[in-house]
Amino acid sequence: MKIYTGIGDEGKTTFYGCGLVSKDDPRIEAFGAFDELNSVIGLTICYVENEKVKLLLNKIQNDLFQLGADLVSTKISGNVPRITKEHIDELEKEIDILQEKLGMPDKFIFPGGTKSSAFLHLSRVITRRAERTLVRVQGVLDINKEMLKYVNRLSDFLYVLARDANKEVNFKEQQPMYKFIDGNS
Repeated sequence: MKIYTGIGDEGKTTFYGCGLVSKDDPRIEAFGAFDELNSVIGLTICYVENEKVKLLLNKIQNDLFQLGADLVSTKISGNVPRITKEHIDELEKEIDILQEKLGMPDKFIFPGGTKSSAFLHLSRVITRRAERTLVRVQGVLDINKEMLKYVNRLSDFLYVLARDANKEVNFKEQQPMYKFIDGNS
């Protein structure tokens, strides 16, 4: 069996349970967005030194594969992996632990700082983009609503992880300076 099939040469691909679909189908767009997210999280792991965070990110990668299976399973019945409330609860527990440690910033902060924080912020914004593709899929499929909750919580989790990565090395979060407002220039 070869890796290439030629099906994509005409702008088509297969979607489990739906047969041949256009590559610009919202479901394919969502799969691609979550594949990109999983890849950037894999890259992020290369820049994270905290072993606990590495393990958490690896778990997220597994969850994202489960989310993909859940997305595919909208067209099939039976026992398939699903994103559940437990997935969301796990993220919320970790967010709460970090949030208690970090507090809430009183102003917006710039993404960046340490390499690990910068990559965690990149993962966060890619999560937000993937979330928007999932919202579009809702227009064509009846999806598991827990998926959207999970992805929304995931971006929050990545945000607090990014902030914590900076705090670990006492990197001061940078805030935007707005020009021409209240005398700032």
